[in-house]
Amino acid sequence: MSSRDHKFWRRLRNRFIAGLVILTPVVVTAYVFIVLFLKVDSLLGPFIYRLVGWEIPGMGFLAILFLIFLTGLVARNYLGGKLIGFGEKILAKIPLINRIYVALQQISQAFLAQKRAIFKEAVLIEYPRKGLYAIGFVTSEMEDGQMLSIFLPTTPNPTSGYLLFLPREEAIHLQMTVEDALKLVMSGGAVAPEGKLWDLKGKQVESGDKR
Repeated sequence: MSSRDHKFWRRLRNRFIAGLVILTPVVVTAYVFIVLFLKVDSLLGPFIYRLVGWEIPGMGFLAILFLIFLTGLVARNYLGGKLIGFGEKILAKIPLINRIYVALQQISQAFLAQKRAIFKEAVLIEYPRKGLYAIGFVTSEMEDGQMLSIFLPTTPNPTSGYLLFLPREEAIHLQMTVEDALKLVMSGGAVAPEGKLWDLKGKQVESGDKR
C-alpha cells in the first residue's frame, strides 16, 4: 500500500470515528427517551383506548403527566393534604408494605425535594483497600461532625451504590462541584473537569495527569 493510500484510509478512519463519537450519545439518548416514553405510555394507554374506542399514541404519557400534576395540585390544598396524610398513616400500619413505602418516600424526597440537596459535597476516599481511591458524596454529618455518612455510587449508574461511615479526616475534599463529580462517575473517568482535582499527601493531581 502506497503512502497516499495509507493517508487516505487513515483520514477515512478518523472521519468515521469522529462521526461515531458525535452520533453515539445522541442515538443512545434518543433510544433511552423512546423506551421510557413507550413504557410510560403503556401504563394508561390501554385504559384510554377502552375509554374512547381508538388508540391515540402518546395519550397514556400525557395522562401520566396530568395525573402527577393533579396529585401535586391536590397535595398543596389543605383538604387534599389531610387526605394524603390520612392515607399515608394507613399504609404505615400495614406490615411489610409500610417498610417499602416509607423507604421509597424518603428516597424520593431526598432526590426530588427542592429545599435540600442530598449530596453536600464530593470527596475522595480510600476504597475498597488502602492505595485505591473512589469518589463518594457526603450526605450528612454525625457525632458532632466527626463522622461523615458517604454515598459511594457505582459506575456508570450512580443511582445505586453503598452507604459508608467514615471519620472526617479520612475524606479528601475534591476541588470540583457535585455535578462535575457525577459526570466523572457516570463517564467512567472519561469526562473530567479541568484544573486541580484533589491533593494526595501534599501532591496536586491535575486533570489528565498521566502519572
